[in-house]
Amino acid sequence: MTADLPMRVEPLVFAGRVEVRFGNAFPAVLLVDHAALPRLVRGLTEGQAALEKVAPPATGRHVLVEEVGDDATGED
Repeated sequence: MTADLPMRVEPLVFAGRVEVRFGNAFPAVLLVDHAALPRLVRGLTEGQAALEKVAPPATGRHVLVEEVGDDATGED
């Protein structure tokens, strides 16, 4: 998940759950029971605090790119 990923939260009152949708066209869906919400929030908060102790929040995305020379193509 990145900061610019669309996220929608819908309370499903009839089911006692919260639905969280990540993305637009084919969203990933997370259903969380009402009783599990505090645990999820606590886990995310603890993870955030641990990351902030190690390093300040990073901006943007990092992509690992491997450079391959022309001779690695297998072509003669």
